[in-house]
Amino acid sequence: MKILVLGGTAWLGREIAAAAVSRGHQVTCLARGSAVPAGVRLVNADRDDPDALRDVATTRWDAVVDVARQPGHVRRAVRDLGPVAGLYLFVSTGNVYASQETIGADETAELVPALSADAFDDPEDYGAAKRAGEDAVLAAFGPQRSLIARAGLIGGPGDPSHRTDYWPWRFAHPAVPDVVLVPEAPALPTALIDVRDLAAWLVRAAETGTAGIFNAAGPAVPFPQHLAAARAAADSPAEAFPLPERWLLDHDVSEWAGDRSLPLWLSDQTWYGMNGRSTARALAAGLTCRPLADTLRDALRWRESVAPGTPVAGLTDRDERDLLAEATAEFGRRRSTDVGGAV
Repeated sequence: MKILVLGGTAWLGREIAAAAVSRGHQVTCLARGSAVPAGVRLVNADRDDPDALRDVATTRWDAVVDVARQPGHVRRAVRDLGPVAGLYLFVSTGNVYASQETIGADETAELVPALSADAFDDPEDYGAAKRAGEDAVLAAFGPQRSLIARAGLIGGPGDPSHRTDYWPWRFAHPAVPDVVLVPEAPALPTALIDVRDLAAWLVRAAETGTAGIFNAAGPAVPFPQHLAAARAAADSPAEAFPLPERWLLDHDVSEWAGDRSLPLWLSDQTWYGMNGRSTARALAAGLTCRPLADTLRDALRWRESVAPGTPVAGLTDRDERDLLAEATAEFGRRRSTDVGGAV
């Protein structure tokens, strides 16, 4: 097959290109960067340029894979590639849904309104921008020539947010011997799809001409189970020290990602459905996911190889020590089994 990847030098796009080459396909990447996998033809272009696709718009493509964030990039791509492409695979997001509350919701759930502009800067507009991309693809290619993959949280080695590698890294490197601070959130779902599994599924879907709209996410597991997998991936004797969510928020610990955070933690239960959507349709279409512990172990190995030392996301050693000292003084040295949500 002749496959065009719009992107291919960053994380997911590069994995898609590598997966396609490994299966014997002729792969071209159109991107601003240059770090494409071996065996891939590169066409350098900036998709902010209205004519960015002129060098690929006269070639017949069996499939196009697009990971764009900006609606204008997608609108121009489907305009230029509609006459020459077979299947158009667009990587969207679960953020297109109007509500993140209902666990088990499927692809028919209500969506946010599409962004009318061609570009956005405010992260709050991310879901609306991806919805606009979906609409553009479906309008140009129709439901029989389109695959919309509403990806959940993507993880694995190379995760630029470091949400994947923080917990195995912290269990491998506790700031206080044999103790790791965690949020007390026993009912919080987590769902992580390995970037390699998502890439492999998209390539297989291109091969089979699979069309449709799919929630492409990893299996939902309770947060304590995720922590147990991280501990196993690190082969660590450290015990979790769960602390009440209100206490953590009162001590300026952030949720989800970034500095001074506990990655993947969400205290607002109206967001629990984000990591608990139905993936039955994608599984029926061939999506397979490796064990979570394998993803976390590989992410830890990558993390140790590229950025040893202070975590890029999460709590620093000093933050962890200070918070644990204050919590121990307030609550006493409690084991995880004493406070629920044991890992």
